[in-house]
Amino acid sequence: MTGYYTPPGGLPPQTALMTGRAVFTDAYCVIPKGCFSDIVTSNLPGWKNTRLWLIARPMSGFSETFSQYVMEVGPGGGADLPEPDPVAEGVIFVTGGEIWLSLDGKEHELGAGGYAYIPPGCDWRLHNGSDHPARFHWIRKLYEYAPGLTAPAAFVTSDQEVKPIAMPDTEGRWATTRFADPDDLRHDMHVNIVTFQPGGVIPFEETHVMEHGLYVLEGKAVYKLNQDWVEVEAGDFMWLRAYCPQACYAAGPGPFRYLLYKDVNRHAKLRGPGAFGR
Repeated sequence: MTGYYTPPGGLPPQTALMTGRAVFTDAYCVIPKGCFSDIVTSNLPGWKNTRLWLIARPMSGFSETFSQYVMEVGPGGGADLPEPDPVAEGVIFVTGGEIWLSLDGKEHELGAGGYAYIPPGCDWRLHNGSDHPARFHWIRKLYEYAPGLTAPAAFVTSDQEVKPIAMPDTEGRWATTRFADPDDLRHDMHVNIVTFQPGGVIPFEETHVMEHGLYVLEGKAVYKLNQDWVEVEAGDFMWLRAYCPQACYAAGPGPFRYLLYKDVNRHAKLRGPGAFGR
């Protein structure tokens, strides 16, 4: 691992060509790293010395289950009440700098590669006590309770602590770092890291109900999205709605790695005559 890409911000020079790789369709969206400029950052209530790129949000008819922020917290910045929604769960994945994180009174320090799961209703705080910016992804989802299941407990781990698991019949060229137990039905979302070694592929068009957010942490590849092959590299973000066909060919000289969100382990919500009259 050579590190995790973080947006540098700034603005392109006036002499730069406008043409880029950004695309938004009814099946997928690609936000290339060149779009992460200062002009599209946002601020959040309750957060001090913090800006973010909001790269995914629920949209009717598109991906509907999650939001994803690329956060940049300056020295002394952070929040004592970061999450305004008591039903929201979250995942933090640190790509640069260090953060101090308190989860229900337990204190943690996370550096690059650090991972935290934050359940709904958790009392948490996050601050940057260093003299340089801290950067991390914050993925949010409304937790979907299910009969007989309680929400998972908060936990902290890291990319360095969790061993990737090779996908069957891939000779180790395609592996997944699973931070939550895939058989633990309390989890209604998974946020993992997928790694392809050079030449590794998804050898079929995955077509499934799970929505995806894919932020490229390292390397480059060609990714098939619906009917299109798209070149992607570290710093690019892909956003896929349910059933969008996808495949991958890792074409770079080094590993291709991305942070992957998907919704899991719940019934499909039904709609139709009588659905609201019971």
